[in-house]
Amino acid sequence: MTESANSKNSEGIFEPFSVETVPWVDFTLGERFACRTRALGEFGGGTHVGVCVEELAPGKSDCPAHYHHLEEEHLYLLEGTLSLRLGENTYSLVAGSYVCFPAGQKVGHSIMNNGNTIARYLVIGERNPNDVIVYTDSGRVGVRLTGEGYRKSATMEYWEDEKGV
Repeated sequence: MTESANSKNSEGIFEPFSVETVPWVDFTLGERFACRTRALGEFGGGTHVGVCVEELAPGKSDCPAHYHHLEEEHLYLLEGTLSLRLGENTYSLVAGSYVCFPAGQKVGHSIMNNGNTIARYLVIGERNPNDVIVYTDSGRVGVRLTGEGYRKSATMEYWEDEKGV
């Protein structure tokens, strides 16, 4: 195996690898959002399914509440505890907990580490380049294909502002 940003050998074949060889990527934004991620699927050559190991420190959330129109996500908690916000409900997750967020399930989900130790979990999901993501707290709509975000409140009727109608 080569010492690079993936598990591809000199012949172009993606080989097995130790999770420990995948570099951590740290993300922090403001006081609320921060996590560490190891992108296992990408490191192993995956382009259709994303698999990540993430760590969430106490008092942190990994992202705003959201749902996907075209992309399914799964979360499996390996260590620690998490609070899962799923719509109006909150669930306590412990090591061994598993949850699926089906594509098109129009209820926002987000996790928060309210515990005293780092929580480590697997996130598995599609990597759909055409996905549309709705952020339920802010009303933002993200369009992955264009890399743009819009306010959900700025919707238009189909024929609105068309000339000749």
